[in-house]
Amino acid sequence: MELQEALARLSELQRKQYAYNAASSALFLDSVTVAPRDTAEGRGVALGILAGEQHKLFANEEVGKLLDFLAERKEELPLSQRRQAEELKRSYDQLRRIPAEEYMAYTMLTNEASDVWHRAKERSDFSLFQPVLEKLVAFNQKFAGYYDSTKAPYDALLNEYERGTDMAYLDKFFAALRERIVPVIRAIGEKEQPDDSFLHQCYPIEGQKKLSDYLMEVMGLDRAHCGIGETEHPFTLDFNNKDVRITTNYDEHNLSFSMYSVIHEGGHARHALGVSDELQYTCLTGASMGVCESQSRFYENYIGRSLPFVEAVFPKLRELFPEQLKNVTAEQFYRAVNKAQPSLIRTEADELTYPLHIMVRYEIEKQLIGGTLAVKDVPETWNRLYKEYLGVDVPDDRRGCLQDSHWSGGSFGYFPSYALGSAYGAQMLRNMEADMDVWGSVGRGDLSGVTAWLREKVQRYGGLLEPADLVENACGAFDQSVYADYLVEKYSALYGL
Repeated sequence: MELQEALARLSELQRKQYAYNAASSALFLDSVTVAPRDTAEGRGVALGILAGEQHKLFANEEVGKLLDFLAERKEELPLSQRRQAEELKRSYDQLRRIPAEEYMAYTMLTNEASDVWHRAKERSDFSLFQPVLEKLVAFNQKFAGYYDSTKAPYDALLNEYERGTDMAYLDKFFAALRERIVPVIRAIGEKEQPDDSFLHQCYPIEGQKKLSDYLMEVMGLDRAHCGIGETEHPFTLDFNNKDVRITTNYDEHNLSFSMYSVIHEGGHARHALGVSDELQYTCLTGASMGVCESQSRFYENYIGRSLPFVEAVFPKLRELFPEQLKNVTAEQFYRAVNKAQPSLIRTEADELTYPLHIMVRYEIEKQLIGGTLAVKDVPETWNRLYKEYLGVDVPDDRRGCLQDSHWSGGSFGYFPSYALGSAYGAQMLRNMEADMDVWGSVGRGDLSGVTAWLREKVQRYGGLLEPADLVENACGAFDQSVYADYLVEKYSALYGL
C-alpha cells in the first residue's frame, strides 16, 4: 500500500463515520425537541442498526491493518493525519474489544433510557428510571474493562472524557477546592442576600426568545450556521463547524435560567464553530470534555456574569421587559445573577456553590461504578450528600437525582469535566487579561476580541493537540489554585467579606 492511498482511505473512513454520527445525532436531536412522546421504539430500531453498521465499518481487520500501516510511518505524516491515526487507533483498539451485539444493544438502551428519564422526571418518580439505570451502570462497568482493563473501572471511564484524569487526581482537586470555598460559603451565609425577586416575576416566553436571539447576536453566533431549539435539559450538538444546534429551556418565572443556558450553550457553539476547516469530518473536532466545558463556562460565567457584560446587555433587557425591570439597575441585576446561596439545581447554581453540585455527582458515580452503591439507593445517597455538602433538603426526585440527563445517555465520568473546565477557564481569563483589554471591549458589548483569543489559543485546534498540551497552550502550567483564588476574590468583593 502506498502512503497516499492509505491517507485517502483514512479520510474516507472518517467521512463515513461522520455520516453515521450525523444520522444518529439528528435522530437524538429530534427525539428531545420535536418528536411525539411515544416514538422511542422506532428510533431504537434505527439507532441499533446504525450502531451495528458503524461497528462493522470500523472494527474490522482491514481498518486495523490500515492504522498499523500508518503507525509504522507516523514520522512521514503531517501532524493532522498523524493525530487522526493515533486517535483512531486508540478508538479501534477499544471498539474491537466490544462485541457488536453489545454495542448495538447499548445504543438502543440509551435511546430507551432517554425516553424513560423524561417520563420519570416529569412524574418525579425515580422508581421508573431505576431499572434502566441499573442496566446502564452494568454496561458501563463492563465497557470500562474493554476500554482499559489495567485501570479501576471508574478511572477508565474518566479517561474517556479527560485523558490522564483519575480518581486520585480528582480527589485532591475537589478536596483542595472544597477547603477554599466552603468557608466563603459559610461567611456569606451570615450576610444579607441581594434581592433577586425581580428575576422571578412573570417573563413571557416570547420576550425570552427575543432575548435569546439578542444574546446569540452579541456572541457573534451566525444564525445561518447556528440554530436554537427547546428541550427539557439544554445541550449543544455540533455536526460540523458550519452546522451547530443549541437548545434551551424557558421558565416564565426564572429569567436568568434561559439567559445563562443560552450563553453557556452558545459557548459550546463558539467552540465548535471555531475548529479549523482542515479538521472537519475527522476524529479531531474536539480535545476533551474539560476543554469543551472550559469554553461554555467561560462565556457563561467569566464573561456573562461579569459586571461589564451585564451593563452592556442591560439596556436590551430593560427594552424587552420594561415593567419587570423598571426599578432595577444594572448593578442590582449583576448582584442578583451572582447571588451565592446553596440550592437544589445544578444548572441554576451560582459559580461559588456550583463545584459542590459536581462533587455530589462524582461521589455517587464513583460508588455506582465501583460497585459499592446499589442503584436503588441513589435517591437516599443523593439527598444525604446534598444535605452534607450544600445544607439543603431535597424535596423530590425531580429536583434531586433526576434533574440531569447525563446518566440516561450513559455519560458516567462526564460531570468532573464541568469543574475542570471551570478551573481551566479561570487561568485562561488571567492570561487573556495580560494580552488584551478584556473588560473595555466586553463593556461595549463587543466579544469579538474574547472570541478571537479563545479561537487562537483553544478552539481552532480541536483535537489536534493532546488535551494536556492544549490546556498548557492556553493556560501555561495548569494551577488549580487560580480557580479557587478567582472564586474567593469575586465573592469576597460581592459580599464585603
